[in-house]
Amino acid sequence: MRYFPKIIGERLYLSPVNPDDAELYTKWINDREVSLWLGLHANVTSLAKERQILDGMAAGDGHNFAMVLRDGDRLLGNISLMGRNPVDRTAELGIFIGEAEDREKGYGAEAIRLLLGFGFNTLGLHNIMLHVNAENARAMACYKKCGFREYGRRREALFRDGRFVDRVCMDILDREFMGK
Repeated sequence: MRYFPKIIGERLYLSPVNPDDAELYTKWINDREVSLWLGLHANVTSLAKERQILDGMAAGDGHNFAMVLRDGDRLLGNISLMGRNPVDRTAELGIFIGEAEDREKGYGAEAIRLLLGFGFNTLGLHNIMLHVNAENARAMACYKKCGFREYGRRREALFRDGRFVDRVCMDILDREFMGK
């Protein structure tokens, strides 16, 4: 089996990252649409480099998960909690879905809710934040749907296609997610 369901949802599950998926991740990370929203559009990522990154993720650096469709065990993308601070009980969320045809189907929202539940209920986090390109309306709508709120904006902090774009800061507290 390539994947090991750790957190199971209705249509997908979160599994430890599999370094054997390096070729697919390399394709995605070098796709302009994916890399633009991740802030990696100026990078060129080789297969060797992506293998190294996935090996690091699989070795336990943070809480990094493959998002896998339950029907057919097909890899959709990646979701992570990074920069976890156990004293302040904070972390940062990162997510991407690799294939364009898998976007706008609710997979991202389901994966985010699964990871928020893990972060708040299992890891005991209090605040989970993220950053998003202000022009990524699809992502911002998804984050709001999951309970994230905008708490700030760094003006013209991202350089995209010859112009500057705002970076939006969003977060969610455990009581907002759990309805306390």
